[in-house]
Amino acid sequence: MFPRCIASRTLRPSTVAPITTKLTHTHKRAFTLTQPTMTLLSEAIKDDHRELEDAYNKILSATNVDEKRRWQNQFTWELARHSIGEELVVYPLMEKNLPNGKALADKDRAEHKTVKDHLYKFQSLSPTDPEFESTIKALWSDLGEHIKEEEQDDLPSLEKTLAKDDSEKQVKSFMRTKKLIPTRSHPDAPDKPPFETVVGLMTAPIDHLADLFRKFPEESKSQLPP
Repeated sequence: MFPRCIASRTLRPSTVAPITTKLTHTHKRAFTLTQPTMTLLSEAIKDDHRELEDAYNKILSATNVDEKRRWQNQFTWELARHSIGEELVVYPLMEKNLPNGKALADKDRAEHKTVKDHLYKFQSLSPTDPEFESTIKALWSDLGEHIKEEEQDDLPSLEKTLAKDDSEKQVKSFMRTKKLIPTRSHPDAPDKPPFETVVGLMTAPIDHLADLFRKFPEESKSQLPP
């Protein structure tokens, strides 16, 4: 299916088994702006998590090299943006609003560093490489545990400290931030603002330009910024 505006997107339940639907389209991906429909920050984060899980399952279930490469690019693009978006928007909120927020944010940043290291290796592997599948599975093992902790503990605790209108504002900030930051893993870059912001703004144009020459799956729901 052709990429659609996020406004048509609904939150999907977590999946366990790899998805086996075969891709049938080969058109190029549309590069357009999107607008979030989520009203709460925790919902926006969880929706990203479901997108990542879907892309991971599609990588494993893809039936040919081209499909695997497209979903590899999609997964890398989603995860790189999501991770830095959390570090710039969500974790500072945790530090400010939660009694143990700094400890939680530092723990999450450390977990992100491990995932970024895996992603840095994975994003450059060919789907025909013997390490391709084992690398993405190792990445997901760490990322899946991180997602579970965030959704069960961190996000509910943070959401309780936010008024609804404030949470909505943070969603907009999170979505805007993801349009401006790198779309590939750079694990040696700073993971705290303002230094992460500066490095991100320097690196992002290079990543975004390269994205124009990468293949993405037509089934993807997200869209690249123009």
